[in-house]
This record gives sequence, C-alpha cells and structure tokens, in this order.
Amino acid sequence: MRKIFLFFALFVAACTFQTKPRGYVFPSDLEAQVATIKNTNQLIDKIGAPQVKTVHGDEVWIYYGANENYRGPLAPTFTDETVLLAWVRGKNVVKTQVLHDKDLPDVKIADGETAIPAAIELNAIEELFNNIGRFSPAGLGQ
Repeated sequence: MRKIFLFFALFVAACTFQTKPRGYVFPSDLEAQVATIKNTNQLIDKIGAPQVKTVHGDEVWIYYGANENYRGPLAPTFTDETVLLAWVRGKNVVKTQVLHDKDLPDVKIADGETAIPAAIELNAIEELFNNIGRFSPAGLGQ
C-alpha cells in the first residue's frame, strides 16, 4: 500500500501547472494605448524598446509577448500570444497593428539543428585541449 501511495504522490507532484510570461507583458488595454501613440518617444515610454527592428524596407518595430504554460511532463504550450507592429518613419509612428492568437499563423518548429556553414566540429577531448591557455588566472585583470 505504501508503494502505491508513494507512486501516486510522485505522479501528482509531477503534474504541476505553471505559467511564465515570455517577451513583453502587454497592458490589458493595449489597443487603446497604442491608438494614442504618435512618435517613437511615446512608444518607448508606454511599451518599451522593441525586440526587433526590420532591416530592409519600411522600418517596423516588433514587440512579442506570450504565456508559456507548463503542465507536468507534457510539452509546454503558448497562449495569449500578442504581436505589436509599429511602422516608424524617422521619429514618427506612421501605423500600428496588434495581432492576437487567432491572427497569427501556426508555425511548426523543425526538429534537429540548422547546420552552420564552415563550422568546426570538435569532440570533447579536442574542446578540452583547444581551451588550454585561453583563460587568464582569476584576479589578474587581463
């Protein structure tokens, strides 16, 4: 009976529920706040610095926030995904758009890793010998 109780207690302990915010934690009245923003200073004051700025084409500031939900041994899921896009020209905010879960496409993450061209693959022994002499002793300030 004790073994069954111990197994059940461990099983229940592994089934915790936890939610962690990832990225920006947007205010509940995001659309109302974004509607009043006219320049980049206001945008930075109300929302903060963007996570990403586009490099090509129109300058777009991108903000992303979501809740990552953990349910015991199951894979984490994401809810309340929100993306704020702000088109910026100089110091003026030309246009803003808020996208929620239903507006975002479903993106499948590929298994495995992306190969890096011309990457050097070292085994554990090579890594160990490769790092010899690279680090200065603590306290020397070099």
